Amino acid sequence: MFERVVVGIDPGTAATGLAAVAERTGAGPVVLAAATVRTGAGTAEPLRLRTLHLAVTEALRLHRPQAVAVERLMWGRNTGSAMGVARATGVVLLAAAQEGIPVTEYGPLEVKMAVTGDGTARKEDVRRMLHRFLKVEGVPSQPDAADAVAVAVCHLHQAPLKAALR
Repeated sequence: MFERVVVGIDPGTAATGLAAVAERTGAGPVVLAAATVRTGAGTAEPLRLRTLHLAVTEALRLHRPQAVAVERLMWGRNTGSAMGVARATGVVLLAAAQEGIPVTEYGPLEVKMAVTGDGTARKEDVRRMLHRFLKVEGVPSQPDAADAVAVAVCHLHQAPLKAALR
């Protein structure tokens, strides 16, 4: 029934979107699970990263994906926030490596283009296009989890193209 399962991740220290998306033969993708991993603002960063690592590892073991797709960090003016996201991304990469699952990173523009055709699309547009146009079943309303679904769907569309170019 399912051809491939991809775990999509929108990393962050305070909130990380995590989604398992399956590609179905002859139909649109389906969301197997989607959630936001939240860590308390007053919690020490090592403990926040440990919580994230445990959640990602659990998702990978539960869904046994063929790939992990991660939204790549865009460096902006807020370097403090960027450092936290970079550390969260490192934890995700470590969890995938420990489970022997390949990882592909996609920039926010690339994800938006793959899902909406518009690199400047708003979060609401991405969610709407996932549901209405791409016919993804089970898109969550929570923004971080929906972003993780978008990253996984981006991978389902882009990976075959990238493989063909090799």
